[in-house]
Amino acid sequence: MTRKWTPRALRLGVWLSALLAVAVGLASADSTVFRYADAYAKLLEKHTEAVHTKVGTRVDYSRLRTDPAWKAMLAELRAVDPAGLKTREEQLAFWINTYNILAIDLVLNHYPVESIKDIGSLFRSVWKVEAGRIAGRDYSLDEIEHQIIRPMHEPRIHAAIVCASISCPNLLREPYVAERLDEQLDASFRAWLMRPEKGLLVDRVGSALRISPIFEWFEDDFGGRAEVLVFVARYAPRADAAWIREQGFDVKVDYFDYDWRLNQ
Repeated sequence: MTRKWTPRALRLGVWLSALLAVAVGLASADSTVFRYADAYAKLLEKHTEAVHTKVGTRVDYSRLRTDPAWKAMLAELRAVDPAGLKTREEQLAFWINTYNILAIDLVLNHYPVESIKDIGSLFRSVWKVEAGRIAGRDYSLDEIEHQIIRPMHEPRIHAAIVCASISCPNLLREPYVAERLDEQLDASFRAWLMRPEKGLLVDRVGSALRISPIFEWFEDDFGGRAEVLVFVARYAPRADAAWIREQGFDVKVDYFDYDWRLNQ
């Protein structure tokens, strides 16, 4: 028997075909993101190390620069179209990872250097040079940080974006992912403040605390000085957090010097 398609059935078939095409397109975009993130995860596991020193996470740039998997991962990253990232969590996770990857890649392309700041020049800092191309468009670290990530109004990003330097927050040894972004950002903030050489140092005798200058540079992102102390107390080790709350907003605050040497 030959099946006869009515106009209604034809419309339904067209609708289902369109729906299938959208689903396939979304799956393709998701798989592209997954491929870069999966490759990045393996590279982090292979070429980084958690250490109980100021740097927190050490990157082996000398080995990483000769690993062909790095270039392959970059190719996957470049193929991601940010316009396909629909949720705020997807966008934040992608751009945080992208910032960290491109900061590492800048170092790899100029290695050996003592500091990422050595890559720049008197007329153009490293933050403003082209760091990488995503979906056919060139981006600088400055643009990613100040024009894309910070306008999303998530203060915890300052514990996640890492400019390849010792005094930066510890580089997370896994990609940030939308499904666990809150958990990962909280963990990154706590790990940062657990480093008394660059994150948080409480001086109970002097009734003062020393924190990263990142809190001073981006004070407005946290809502002002009082809110900085609220954030620090929220993520500080328990005893330090209790002491900060007891002191109140009048506690004396000082800032660490920033160590721009490579986190290697």
